[in-house]
This record gives sequence, C-alpha cells and structure tokens, in this order.
Amino acid sequence: MEKEFASIIQQLGEDLTREGLVDTPKRAAKAMQFLTRGYEQNLDEVINGALFPTDNSEMVIVKDIELYSMCEHHMLPFIGKCHVGYIPKGQVIGLSKIARIVDMFARRLQIQENMTKQIADAIMQATGADGVGVVIEAQHMCMMMRGVEKQNSSMKTSMMLGSFRKSQSTRGEFLSLIN
Repeated sequence: MEKEFASIIQQLGEDLTREGLVDTPKRAAKAMQFLTRGYEQNLDEVINGALFPTDNSEMVIVKDIELYSMCEHHMLPFIGKCHVGYIPKGQVIGLSKIARIVDMFARRLQIQENMTKQIADAIMQATGADGVGVVIEAQHMCMMMRGVEKQNSSMKTSMMLGSFRKSQSTRGEFLSLIN
C-alpha cells in the first residue's frame, strides 16, 4: 500500500524527496489500515462472549455513538453518530460491545444505508432480541468538500427490525428517546 500512496503523490506532481513528504506514503498506508480495520474483525470476536441473561424485556438504548467511516465511492470520510435500541429477549449484550459493533462496520469502505442495516442485523443476530432499531446521522465529506459543496447537509438513515418494525408505538418510543 505504501508504494501505491507514493505513486499517487508523484502523480499529483509532488516531489517525494521533499522534507514534508519523505515518510508520507508510510504514514498514509498505516492510516488507511487503521481506518479500515473493520475488515479484520468479526462479530464473535467483537462480542467476545459478553452476553448476559436477563428478565428485562424493556427497551435498551445506546445513543450518540460517534462513528467515522469512509465513503466507498470517493474514499472520503463521513462522520456522525449512531443510536441503537433493542428489546431484550432473555439476554443483554455488554454496553461497550454495541459501540464496538458500530465501529466494526464503520471501519470499512461503506455507504451509510448499508452500514445502518449491517449494525441492526448484527445486534439482532447477537442478542436474539425481540426487535432492534438503528438510526445514523452523518455528514459526508464527499458532499461537503467536493461536488455540490453543501456544508450544512447531513444524512439520516434508519433500520427497524422485529418489534421496532411491526409496532408503531415501539418505533415511536425509540425515536422519541433518541431525539
């Protein structure tokens, strides 16, 4: 990857021997590996057995989980927050694991629409919940830095599964609690 970054920098017309750029290909490769580390993770490893029995069947919500991802179309960042809710059915998942699941999918080349569904599906699969709701709000640099250059735009996506999809009151409770 380092060689590819060196080639890109040269194709931009820069001098790789210039003091500020000497180690840039190495740093850029290391940064890209960090930003896309989600490819090296899987759901079982992320959860690491942190599922606990419960009699609770009331909604659990973790909101404002910051996320940093990369648009798969332009390889530019999008930055935002994710809200996750679920209704346990016999077990709950460790609190930090929800944020780790969000990161696992965010740290891949993505589109927000797919990431929202991937997070919801993973939470449902891991917990066997009665229902799951996920809402993501993000600002996309591909829309802010290039193209239409709209600085105040943001995108919201949602995915509702199980009782969050079937029951308007469950969906409404979730949406009111995250706002």
